[in-house]
Amino acid sequence: MSWLDRVGDRAEELRHARDLMESSRSAEACLIFERVVNTTDDPYSRAEALLQRLSAILNLGRTAEYTRAVERAFDAARDLPEPYLHGHLHALAALAAHNQGALDRCVTHLVRGARALGSVDDPDRQTAWGWHDLAMAYSYLSFHGYALGAIERARRLGVAAGIPEETFAAPGIRLRNAVALDHHGDSDGCLRVLRDVGGDLERFVTAGTASRLRPSSRAAYGYALARQAALGAAPDRPAVPEFDPGWLLGNGGDSARTRDMRQLGGACLAIAGGRSAEALARLETVHVSAETLGAAEHARLSSLAYAGVGDHAAAHRADRYAFRLATQRNDRLRDVYVDGIAARIEHEEMRREAARYEGEALTDPLTGLPNRRRLERYVAAMVSRGERAVLGVCDIDGFRAVNDRHGHRCGDLVLQRIAGVINRVMRRGDFVARYGGDEFVVVLPGAGMSEAAEVGRRIRAAVAAEEWETLIPGSSVGVSVGFAEMQGSGVGRQDVLGAAVARADRARPRAGTDSSAQR
Repeated sequence: MSWLDRVGDRAEELRHARDLMESSRSAEACLIFERVVNTTDDPYSRAEALLQRLSAILNLGRTAEYTRAVERAFDAARDLPEPYLHGHLHALAALAAHNQGALDRCVTHLVRGARALGSVDDPDRQTAWGWHDLAMAYSYLSFHGYALGAIERARRLGVAAGIPEETFAAPGIRLRNAVALDHHGDSDGCLRVLRDVGGDLERFVTAGTASRLRPSSRAAYGYALARQAALGAAPDRPAVPEFDPGWLLGNGGDSARTRDMRQLGGACLAIAGGRSAEALARLETVHVSAETLGAAEHARLSSLAYAGVGDHAAAHRADRYAFRLATQRNDRLRDVYVDGIAARIEHEEMRREAARYEGEALTDPLTGLPNRRRLERYVAAMVSRGERAVLGVCDIDGFRAVNDRHGHRCGDLVLQRIAGVINRVMRRGDFVARYGGDEFVVVLPGAGMSEAAEVGRRIRAAVAAEEWETLIPGSSVGVSVGFAEMQGSGVGRQDVLGAAVARADRARPRAGTDSSAQR
């Protein structure tokens, strides 16, 4: 059974919205997805609508909505054991994380997305789209080899599902590979890849299938032709719209990335036409995302334009700046790699520590979280190392009413779900424990009170977004959160922990009030 077969009577509505997105009409599609989310009771329809809504928001570049859209989609997918759904969602979350500059989170989503999509037993057209979006995320992170492998899997699955080959032509992936080569000084390599991209377009035009290209693909083909011309290597082709970079860029749809390529493409065409002064004027007013074609692309085009007006000193400075921007990305990726190794080492150390305390209960059996004893050990270790941290107390509002009205079994289920929600929204390296009853404690190493306030906001928002009606009909659940900085030094743990918990609890607002924090 294909994924969309599971969404019942909303399948056609969701297919229509997906078709709109393929035609670069993401704003219209987004309205449909929101309507489905607000009117369906089917968990599969809701999960698919939220996943595709996230894709539409990414296309539109609505960055302020990324975090909330990712959270809602993951919440909807959590209880659905569908590897396609989780794989595709991780691919989109990787794109969001990349656009937010969170490279470590982006890499984590990429790994999880590839594993989930690779475990789909009966891949279909939806799985093909999942691999397509994963390839795009790889490409934006400059993992060009992985991107090419993923898009080839998407193409094979798509052809088997009846999707035309040109749908997954994905010229943007090879375009980013080409300009990355140029940013690092390999202009010959850049031209080779750009010629290959142009050759694909020529093949589609010759076969009469170019009209089926997605608008985003037209934009990428247009920029590839314009960039090739800016490097002084424009090939002779028939004077038809399909080979006109200006026409291709102008018919590339409504996405933020297309708008960026349209602006930079205009500068490329001005350079190619011998109007380098015009290109420089254009570039002075252009504001594009560094993620579309790399942070160095604007500087590299400036270098070509300066060379065109004969200012070779300025061209040299711009080229050096472009190279520096390009290498900064590599440095950041190396940092992510080193952090990953450090995390694995820490994990191994934690396993060895667990072995030393074998037989001693350090886990709360109901929620699976560390218990109070484990929390005490954790805080003691931090205090002995002189590390700073913020501690938060999370208390469930209305929990006694849940027990009284629905019984302790439902109360246990609420505790388990709250534990999962809190654990899910924490930052990497944060510590979450069940302190007792309906109280949970979070420890945020190295954080300040402003970061703690943001964590508290995420916890409250995630709890409020849960579907409580099906679990405890007629009852509401919320959390109040208070934070305090841990103060103290030496090896004592109970005094430092108890004092921090007491101050955080005093800072905790009561149900229905805004959160606050106290030093």
